[in-house]
Amino acid sequence: MPIVQFAPFQSLVQPAFWHALTNLKIDVLRLSDDAVPVNANYAIGRSVKDRETGKEIALGCNLSVGDDAFVESPQTLHNAILAKGSFKNFNTIEDFKNADKTALFNHLSDEIWKSIIEDKSTAHLSRFLLITFADLKKYKYYYWFAFPAFATKPAWDIDGEWTGAQETLGEDVLSAVHTQLHASFRPFFLVRTQDGKTTIAPVEEYATFFANVPVDQRTIGFVDPSAQPQNPGWPLRNLLAYLLALHPADVAQGVRVLCWRDVELPAPGSAGGWRSRFGVVKQGAGEAPAAAPMAKPAAVGWEKNIQGKLGPRVADLAPMMDPARLADQAVDLNLKLMRWRILPALDLEKVANTRCLLLGAGTLGCYVARTLMGWGVRTITFVDSARVSFSNPVRQPLFEFEDCLNGGKPKAACAAERLRKVFPGVNATGHSLSIPMPGHPVPPASVAQTKADVARLEELVDAHDAVFLLMDSRESRWLPTVLGAAKGKIVLNAALGFDTYLVMRHGARTEDKHGKRLGCYYCNDIVAPTDTGALTRAYAVQSLTDRTLDQMCTVTRPGLASIAASTAVELLVSMLQHPDGAHAPAPPPQTNGQDSAAAAAAAAEAESILGIVPHQLRGFLAQFRNVPIVGPAYTKCTGCSETVLSAYEKQGFDMLLRAFNETDYLPALTGLDKLYEEAQAALEADDLVDAEEDDF
Repeated sequence: MPIVQFAPFQSLVQPAFWHALTNLKIDVLRLSDDAVPVNANYAIGRSVKDRETGKEIALGCNLSVGDDAFVESPQTLHNAILAKGSFKNFNTIEDFKNADKTALFNHLSDEIWKSIIEDKSTAHLSRFLLITFADLKKYKYYYWFAFPAFATKPAWDIDGEWTGAQETLGEDVLSAVHTQLHASFRPFFLVRTQDGKTTIAPVEEYATFFANVPVDQRTIGFVDPSAQPQNPGWPLRNLLAYLLALHPADVAQGVRVLCWRDVELPAPGSAGGWRSRFGVVKQGAGEAPAAAPMAKPAAVGWEKNIQGKLGPRVADLAPMMDPARLADQAVDLNLKLMRWRILPALDLEKVANTRCLLLGAGTLGCYVARTLMGWGVRTITFVDSARVSFSNPVRQPLFEFEDCLNGGKPKAACAAERLRKVFPGVNATGHSLSIPMPGHPVPPASVAQTKADVARLEELVDAHDAVFLLMDSRESRWLPTVLGAAKGKIVLNAALGFDTYLVMRHGARTEDKHGKRLGCYYCNDIVAPTDTGALTRAYAVQSLTDRTLDQMCTVTRPGLASIAASTAVELLVSMLQHPDGAHAPAPPPQTNGQDSAAAAAAAAEAESILGIVPHQLRGFLAQFRNVPIVGPAYTKCTGCSETVLSAYEKQGFDMLLRAFNETDYLPALTGLDKLYEEAQAALEADDLVDAEEDDF
């Protein structure tokens, strides 16, 4: 009798599997090379008809892995069998090459044999092994499948040849099997016909199901992934080993095997008819089968590569992947690697989902945007009313020489477009918008436009989580400060001098758990933001009017902007990683000598997983020194005091218009005017005392 030639499994890796593996490696496994469960499936073998010859051509005996390979409870397709396996990924190509593959294979085959002998279960007969190395920088994946199958001795012979199942079992039996099997699809099953009635059952019920059935009328069926007429699929090997181990006496008389290959009932009178195959399998001549459960036989099953040799395969996805998708996966790679060893608790999703509004698309705005992208932020919006000038590109990295031609492109839109060129997956937009300022009166003809600008700015603040104040002037920061405080947004400030800079976060509107509030940009001022060109009051400070060229341009050391911008973004990320978020306490002031226990506890409370979350940082480039500063909220602040915020919430644009037009409105509203008058009176009284003393 000829030896049974089994059709081996061939791995069919869906492209989505590599995406699932990439996510598993980066987000879950990281540096772990522990084995994890993996899912696959196989279906009834298929064949196609050659259009020229009309002959049936059998397709591969495939075991397929897809995007649900690492899902705990995958949804199996109709008429497909779920196969469970063991997956092991190695961290380096050297580890992959030098792995003890024999030990891995033997360990899995031991598990299969144990389930046969101890559990008497068929659940693990189709278990498989998959080892990989994922080169995520080049999108190359090295992989090797193994489908352990027991090579029993003597080998299995087929009595005659495999024939059509209809010839032996009949159409009625096959129809009954089809109805019952497809109602409860299982990889292996028993078939019996008694009193003209055909029933099926799990193989585990062999003894009871076949209790009164002669051996030569017992049929063992399995879902066959092979479509080759004389070659049953790979799962039959372990099914025969199972029967030989547990029912050796019956197997010695031969096993009637039904290779189930029918997805649909054949149409009446169709040429193809039933596709399922039938044969009687026996062990060949040689050593007689043991009466008791035998020892574990040797196992085979490593898959051959495309050259037909035992060895791994390689999937090189880089040439065929969508560049935009490649970029989407690659931009976050370095960030996710931080969680492998250094910061496992780093919440990158929180950073990525933070919508950032950048008020100012100049030097600071360009550098802030690039650093935000480096942290994986996906939503960045620019607001700026200027156009790109010829002095900009060398200092502002989102602009080029061509952007300056023909009067210059609008800065906000141009910067957003350039971000999308850097990374197409970023949601970057730009808005050309003028921000109204206190002390800059609005002409009656422009009130409607100013109101529209304010409304648009309010909408933008509402739609974002963090607001960066990156403008050139002091008073242009006032309106965003009020809006951010009133709407509970994170507000960060960055301002430049020649060789100094300020980076700060505005305090939250409500007090923290210690009853404290941090101040905003205006809390240290005793004067309101305004412009001296329109004022006569003595408490105003110069900002925009009557400035020389060097005062109108941002004259600063070229490296300072990138330092300040990066510091501002890092401050935001540190705040996002702190459990208290915007209410994160500032670190206590530095003291000489040993810190007390209370100071040490306060310092620890102020830290996020990235370190401290300072309130203000004053940088001095001439000394290469940073000084953290803490400033409490001021009850008379013109930017974040409850008086100003309540007036805005009650009166809306009318209150803002008064602030724009009336230079003494904010001082009067907050009480700064009385404070200034009292201070002046005290100074005059002090001068009078000095004069009287001089008379003596």
